[in-house]
Amino acid sequence: MTHHRPRTPREAFEDLARTTSADLAFDRYGSAPWLAAFEAKVARELGKDAAVFLPSGTLAQQIALRIWCDRRRNATVAFHPTCHLEIHESRGYAMLHGLRALLVGAPSRLMTVADVRAIADPLGAFLVELPQREIGAQLPAWPELVAICDAARATGAKLHLDGARLWEAAPFYDRSHAEIAALFDSVYVSFYKGLGALAGAVLAGDASFVAEARAWQHRHGGRLVTIAPLALSAERGFDENLGKMRAYRERAIAIAERLAAIDGVGVVPSPPQTNTFHVFLHGDKDELERRAHDYAATTNTFVFGSLAPTVDPATHKWEFVAGDATLEMPPADVERAVRAIVA
Repeated sequence: MTHHRPRTPREAFEDLARTTSADLAFDRYGSAPWLAAFEAKVARELGKDAAVFLPSGTLAQQIALRIWCDRRRNATVAFHPTCHLEIHESRGYAMLHGLRALLVGAPSRLMTVADVRAIADPLGAFLVELPQREIGAQLPAWPELVAICDAARATGAKLHLDGARLWEAAPFYDRSHAEIAALFDSVYVSFYKGLGALAGAVLAGDASFVAEARAWQHRHGGRLVTIAPLALSAERGFDENLGKMRAYRERAIAIAERLAAIDGVGVVPSPPQTNTFHVFLHGDKDELERRAHDYAATTNTFVFGSLAPTVDPATHKWEFVAGDATLEMPPADVERAVRAIVA
């Protein structure tokens, strides 16, 4: 009932084969006319000069920060305390590139322009994540976002956008992807989340930045002999699912309103700003998970597999992400499933 419906590898490969031209040739180490055309298409969507397709966002963002910090001759990069690079990547930015992190703001809330103006250290790069996933996929209002970027640029830092969920964030701002990306010197976007691809990312910026990124891709071991399966899947998701983001968000808002009315259930943010929000449940974690597993076994409807801890030991959370599977399920049915688990 969340995300897209799961597929087996065979189903995914057969589906991809049906939409791939029979005479299409493999790329060779990321070089092929069709791949260059796809990179150019994404660059245009983001309003950037050039783009490079990469196997992962982890690779894309470390490359971006390394380039900007090298050019600034300053190894300090600033980002929010819950930045993906800080809590999900074993601090690769430091271990592999010798970069130093300056955490800006508090983990439980969005970064503010006041937080940025309080930075005293000179910076090499400044990273903004849109939306801030770990706090419920929250987004700053547009004037606040512009002010944050202006304040960061005043430090001399280069600005990088962690746009892993940029596609999902755009309906909140009601602005084009290019207009949002124009606030930043470089942009990373993902294809396997809302777009439903197998994997893959794009790093975009000016031509010299992307040329340097390709060199770092090679150094990182990210220049595969062929990246065709990932890139073809990414282009298919881009073409078929990019236009669904507003519908995903609207469905998330409708479902969140119903869930927030259930005793013992909380929603953050309320209403959701993207297709993603966090659901907070009060009760015994093991019992709630057992009920969710039993409900899935008896109804063939998966609600959640496990719950994450919060600062309150009696309160747990899970991440709700609206996708194609969610559009197939009426909000009333989602409400009924959650009520059955928390009853």
